[in-house]
Amino acid sequence: MFGFPTATLLDCHGRYAQNVAFFTYWCFLHDFPLILPDVMTEAHHKYDQSEATGSSSWDFQSSFRREKLEQKSPDSKTLQEDSPGVRQRAYECQECGKSFRQKGSLTLHERIHTGQKPFECTHCGKSFRAKGNLVTHQRIHTGEKPYQCKECGKSFSQRGSLAVHERLHTGQKPYECAICQRSFRNQSNLAVHRRVHSGEKPYRCDQCGKAFSQKGSLIVHIRVHTGLKPYACAQCRKSFHTRGNCVLHGKIHTGETPYLCGQCGKSFTQRGSLAVHQRSCSQRLTL
Repeated sequence: MFGFPTATLLDCHGRYAQNVAFFTYWCFLHDFPLILPDVMTEAHHKYDQSEATGSSSWDFQSSFRREKLEQKSPDSKTLQEDSPGVRQRAYECQECGKSFRQKGSLTLHERIHTGQKPFECTHCGKSFRAKGNLVTHQRIHTGEKPYQCKECGKSFSQRGSLAVHERLHTGQKPYECAICQRSFRNQSNLAVHRRVHSGEKPYRCDQCGKAFSQKGSLIVHIRVHTGLKPYACAQCRKSFHTRGNCVLHGKIHTGETPYLCGQCGKSFTQRGSLAVHQRSCSQRLTL
């Protein structure tokens, strides 16, 4: 059953159920009819289009196609066959057999097999399969961040990134692990977590063969071989493989010791140092 984020969309759906021919626009995103895309596009996708598509870089303009439905009675055989809500998936991919209701959706899908990326960034030359992905990418160059959090004012270049960020304020974690019931704010974090249970390590180092469950971990590991240390201390210019190590080192200069021993009150710059201290501290207190 399709849920409706606004009363307007529910009312439109009711009119669609009564007379399919009343609608002249079709949404590629949700396989759902609309009356006026220029007015209703934003409202239709406002609830969180990144959840519906699995991608936050969908181009609203390209997600609609004008489609004039035949002005026939709802019980007409022709209308039943031609109506978007009931017609079969008529467009099939010759490579993998996946089928689509819209020819445009098939065309976009086929580019996965052909590798075709017709939309090129004029700034850096990077290419994309869909125009919407190019529009989102170009914001890297322009710095445009049109999606702003109402709670803290932080802005984002993608609507999906804003939706994930807002869960920091609401505490919402809708993606739950079926094995341990731990929940996450976004689907990608859940996918990474599942590898803890499966033991999957798809990212392998070409130099030594060591494998990792996360791509970021592999990138950091490769720096061991290349010697690359991109994070430098602003105080002494000492460099590090990871940002985290650079931050920890910076506490030497600031004198910050945020990790406090609950037994004796001694504080440390690193959590690991506190853990080592607590073992010996507990032993002394028991003597």
